[in-house]
This record gives sequence, C-alpha cells and structure tokens, in this order.
Amino acid sequence: MSTYTVRGSFPARDGPQQFEKEVDAPNENVAEERVYSDFGSQHNLKRTQITIEEVAA
Repeated sequence: MSTYTVRGSFPARDGPQQFEKEVDAPNENVAEERVYSDFGSQHNLKRTQITIEEVAA
C-alpha cells in the first residue's frame, strides 16, 4: 500500500477549514473514500460538504 496525501476543505463555524491528511491506501480512489469516511464520522459531515482538491502519492 502507498501513502497518499489528500488536501481539501470542509465548512466549519468560522468558514472553510483547510485540511491535509495522509492515508495508506492501494490507490487514489480508496484514499478519497477513506477521507470521506473519516471526516464524515469525526466531524459529522456529508460527502457533499467535503471538497477534495488534490490527492498526491
């Protein structure tokens, strides 16, 4: 598995919150799905509220 760096933003109380998260995944699509899953459970966000700007290996 490779380590991917996922960058993006999500809405917070004070405006958009930028994030950068490292994820172990077999490919970029799975890395995106894990970010959606993690932020959805931790911050109670829906997928449509999370904007992924970049996925880099």
